[in-house]
Amino acid sequence: MKYRKKKHIITAQRENEQAFLKEFSEGDWTLQNPLVKLNPYLLAPLTAIVLFRTGVPAEVTVTVCGREAAGNVVHTFPVQCEHILPVYGLYADTANRVLLTLSTGERSEVLIQTGPMNERVPKPTRCETDPGYMGDQMMFLTAAVRSKPVAVDYRGDIRWYSDANLNFALKRLPNGHLLVGTERLTGLPYYTTGLYEMAVSGKVFREYRLPGGYHHDQFEMEDGNILVLTQDADAPTVEDVCALIHKDTGEILKRWDYKSVLPQDCGKSGSWDERDWFHNNSIWYDKETDSLTISGRHQDAVINLDYDTGALNWVLGDPDQWPEDFVRKYFLKPEGEPFEYQYEQHGVIYTPDGDLMLFDNGHFRSKYPEKYQKAADSYSRGVRYRIDHKKHTVRQVWEYGRERGSDFFSPYISNVEYYGEGRYMVHSGGIAYIDGKPSEELGSMALMGPDKDKLTLNSITCELAGGKVVYELEVPANCYRARKLPLYYAGEATELGEGQLLGTLGITEEFDTEIPAEAAGEQLPESCQASVTEEEDRIRFNAKFEKGELVMLLLTEDSGKVHRYYISTAAASFKAMCVGTFQKSDSREIDKFISKEGLHGEMKVQVIRDGILYETGITVTGE
Repeated sequence: MKYRKKKHIITAQRENEQAFLKEFSEGDWTLQNPLVKLNPYLLAPLTAIVLFRTGVPAEVTVTVCGREAAGNVVHTFPVQCEHILPVYGLYADTANRVLLTLSTGERSEVLIQTGPMNERVPKPTRCETDPGYMGDQMMFLTAAVRSKPVAVDYRGDIRWYSDANLNFALKRLPNGHLLVGTERLTGLPYYTTGLYEMAVSGKVFREYRLPGGYHHDQFEMEDGNILVLTQDADAPTVEDVCALIHKDTGEILKRWDYKSVLPQDCGKSGSWDERDWFHNNSIWYDKETDSLTISGRHQDAVINLDYDTGALNWVLGDPDQWPEDFVRKYFLKPEGEPFEYQYEQHGVIYTPDGDLMLFDNGHFRSKYPEKYQKAADSYSRGVRYRIDHKKHTVRQVWEYGRERGSDFFSPYISNVEYYGEGRYMVHSGGIAYIDGKPSEELGSMALMGPDKDKLTLNSITCELAGGKVVYELEVPANCYRARKLPLYYAGEATELGEGQLLGTLGITEEFDTEIPAEAAGEQLPESCQASVTEEEDRIRFNAKFEKGELVMLLLTEDSGKVHRYYISTAAASFKAMCVGTFQKSDSREIDKFISKEGLHGEMKVQVIRDGILYETGITVTGE
């Protein structure tokens, strides 16, 4: 059995940062001869850091030269004598020209050679816009399938990407940092440890961890605390809890469990199942009403909860297949024409005047299986609703996408953005075709199916101003969300120092009963391809087993105390997979992640497989 020890990215970054700072301190690095380090924080290959000293304090303007002047990425750093400057916006596989201009008038040019692009980076096929319209903004796309998060400029050229499978919503905080899901899987199909607060350089300032993991979305409150979508760690249901975590400690301050306010077997969408009954995919706090607005894909419902009490205020959605008394009490009544309900929606946001916007995926477009729409007859749309809270009514005031038919149909993922009155972005991120025809299966799931060789993926991101399309980007991948941001934030300067690991993964549930097993006196068969990876805060066991085998992992302390962990080998089945990045090519492959919390000292690793106890020869260490 294989064993390896893996550093947390925060540790690896600290060591790398200390190394280049040491090299800087020991050398005579000047404007004409600076120290240049590519990908200094190990997560962003198209970034660098440039270090040099000047004899007098000076501002430095960094210009990364584009393929034409409109593509230049420019940022000015504050007055210093010692300059440690992050450089963003490089092109892959290119000797990039980077100009350094001091406020004293001195200049120099540095060539920064980058390596080839990671093969899983999706390359845009079309980008139509006015360079002046985009300005210094890039379109950031996070992945829904086996591709990497990217940022592209007005030409569709890739100017940033991450080698890590950073996932779900990527947002910029008021302090300029990015907040995005980690790549550290905790369980299929896509649950990860939590969130990274990081720079575009890839430097991780904080990882926020939660016992139930993270999925889909997050929202920063005015005080900096963060609403995070999660679930109870060992519950039989998923994606039905929101937690408020403290910005400085990661401590969970408050929780909302939707099972307490909604029936779980009503209003079923075509993707509903008992485990993933709600499928919460977005969260928004509205200060005006002191409430949370929450999207539940598998009930075709947007719900609104009182922030303090958690009480249900209202529901927006098709009332078919819901109890009549529940509909009378909670459902918003439509008024005006045209009006259409949303189905399996994503990306709920509010406009400054209190209107609700979302991406209506339009998947199935009915509560009745016999009326489900085929993909070829379907459409998706960005839509804006106006709610009258006193009258408990809702009116549709804008939509875009219906007119584009199935070519714009995304049965999952996607989002909308509000940039000002009449200026909206609509991102249809999950378009898929099988043999040239709109796919009845989600792109992330079809990628693992029998027709994967006939599968074509697409993502269309468009921006509208005054009813006209002023930006349109196509990418041959399924992209979870799009967000337009500049690479540098206003006033950005270098931030050095070690990141923080906050929150907790909790204590992993143990199996209480001792299972009789006959000692084999040997290791697991090589056919299992088993391995143990020890991280700083958890242990990963990876192996291949046949479906239905009884498997248990044992960790035995020196004291003789045994920690038992059941490993399911049952066939996994998902009706929704907003991120397919972590799917296994072999369905027999399993991962079991065990938090080190509650574990102590050295522990011997053993495996029970169908009543036989196998040794591994591996020891791991607890907290």
